[in-house]
Amino acid sequence: MVVDLAVAGWMVVLLAAAVLLTHASATNPFISNVDFDWVKEVKEFDERKTGVKGLVDAGVKEIPRLFVHPQEVIDRYPTAKGAAVELPVIDLIGVESGGARQREVVEAIGKAAREWGFFSIINHGIPLETMKAMLESIKRFHELPDEEKESLYTYERSKLVKWNSNLPAQKGDPAFGMDVLNVVYTNDHLDPNEIPSACRKETDEYVKYMIEVRELMAELFSEALGLPSDYLSKMECMKSQSISCLYYPACPEPHKTLGAPKHSDTTFLTLLIQDTLGGLQMLRDKQWVDIPPVPRALIANFGDLMQILSNDEFISVEHRVLSQLAGPRISVATFSTPSTRAAGKPFGPIKELITNEKPAVYRDFMFEEYFQYYKTKGARVESAFEDFIGSSCMIM
Repeated sequence: MVVDLAVAGWMVVLLAAAVLLTHASATNPFISNVDFDWVKEVKEFDERKTGVKGLVDAGVKEIPRLFVHPQEVIDRYPTAKGAAVELPVIDLIGVESGGARQREVVEAIGKAAREWGFFSIINHGIPLETMKAMLESIKRFHELPDEEKESLYTYERSKLVKWNSNLPAQKGDPAFGMDVLNVVYTNDHLDPNEIPSACRKETDEYVKYMIEVRELMAELFSEALGLPSDYLSKMECMKSQSISCLYYPACPEPHKTLGAPKHSDTTFLTLLIQDTLGGLQMLRDKQWVDIPPVPRALIANFGDLMQILSNDEFISVEHRVLSQLAGPRISVATFSTPSTRAAGKPFGPIKELITNEKPAVYRDFMFEEYFQYYKTKGARVESAFEDFIGSSCMIM
């Protein structure tokens, strides 16, 4: 079955949005804490079409009630004291030569994938100038006059290029302190003219490098799982790219809100570049730990679909972004998602990874079912894993 390109584009865009809206809270205390006209505030914010940056430009000293998060959600887990976490570092230098060097890298990736779910990648082949130019161009786009961005402002799921503030989808949920430009390459293709001129050249160059890195990582991931090096590439499970170009304005009351909520990514792989401001945290040992920016490095993490595909060999880890008095914070997250062809086939644990000693943890499911789950649940789901656990693995 081949999925229609327009449908695939809609699905990939929805995935990018879901990355920042899902997994916010299991109990979802938001509704009980809403003591204002939520619908009215969402409508007014949306109709202004100026994003969160527009609030800062207007000189607000107190964040709107729509952006206030229950303190019990923000403080559900403590923040670790002391030094920031040191992620495993994957150095790709010399990996193309194969042999002992490649085996070292594969072993390091396997260890990081199983124990951390997050790691830094250095010597990845993306020029520092390209990374800097990408971040600068995204800042330039977000700081354009409102009238120059207005035509791109939409929440329409079929749009492959759009700008918005990722407003909450369900009544009572809070908004988050960031604006986002989403750019989707379905089957690694997008007409460059669709991209705003403020960042067109930089984005088009950047994504070419990202595809090269992704293909190399697909080979290394395959080998780390004990599979042929071309296994994941042939599956086309990471053949489309959804790029979220994020702008987190300075927040006058950062203790009351979040830049992005507690969530795990819904995709296969995320590759992130960020400026020097920081604010990204991951949940480790039931504590929030800081992931500081590393010059020249990519930050990589797996999404839920990779954990399912690998039958829990690789882990998807929850993370969030803090709001800060300083700003803006600029980051670019590239989410790898299936090709349209792959999206029309069932997903589930790779058969070669299923043994008598380790049976399938998850059932097979269609990609559309997975999207519908997140479309329905929005911010009211802790994890999708429970709904996709195989019947033989259910704990009664």
